[in-house]
Amino acid sequence: MTQEQPIAAVVLAAGKGTRMKSDLHKVLHPLAGRPMLAHLLESLEALGATRSVLVVGSGREQIHAAFPGLQTVVQEPQLGTGHAVRMAEPALSGFAGVVLVLYGDVPLVTATTMRRLAEAVQGGDALAVLGFRPEDTRSYGRLLTDAEGRLERIVEHADASPEELEIDLCNSGIMAARSEFLFPLLAQLGNDNAKGEYYLTDIVALARAASHGIAVVETQPDEVAGVNSPEELAELESRFEVAR
Repeated sequence: MTQEQPIAAVVLAAGKGTRMKSDLHKVLHPLAGRPMLAHLLESLEALGATRSVLVVGSGREQIHAAFPGLQTVVQEPQLGTGHAVRMAEPALSGFAGVVLVLYGDVPLVTATTMRRLAEAVQGGDALAVLGFRPEDTRSYGRLLTDAEGRLERIVEHADASPEELEIDLCNSGIMAARSEFLFPLLAQLGNDNAKGEYYLTDIVALARAASHGIAVVETQPDEVAGVNSPEELAELESRFEVAR
């Protein structure tokens, strides 16, 4: 492995979180007595991340009040995950190293997994995607890999063939990228899709087209469990001690 590079994090937290049915910002809902976001920030601190940028939207005043020292950028309007990460580019001006893309409502990713993901792009690969194998693959996108285990493409559940749906390696949405590749790839994203949004996952195809290698790192499903509803938060609360 080459000499270890600095690590920065872009944490996405601009969603409205309407399914939580609460005026409290989704990432501020308590998990084991602390805001969800606090668990993720603690792991980033343990990792030794040199910069952390939170991408915010509606309800950002609550986040500013709860975490006054955290650097934030505003995504307005909200045009998808790829667009959200692009909003962090000015805040990371001059940074050279590995950028982790994380989600404020996926709070249990450990520093160990973050480091494994970062280390995967400190060799020849431009990107690394975090995958997992859930018992119920539900509507998750699938990670299609080559014989060497590198990522060929991400297939969304709705677009997958019956054979592809048999694949149990799923996409968590979390990834790492070398900074010199991330933002140029994001600048090439298009929004020719049903929602007119810029999807972060589309940079995989762009990276492949540019002959960049893309690694896959696997972790346990509990670590990448997301929260979109009170029921999911209650479920995560019940599994918290086991997951940690």
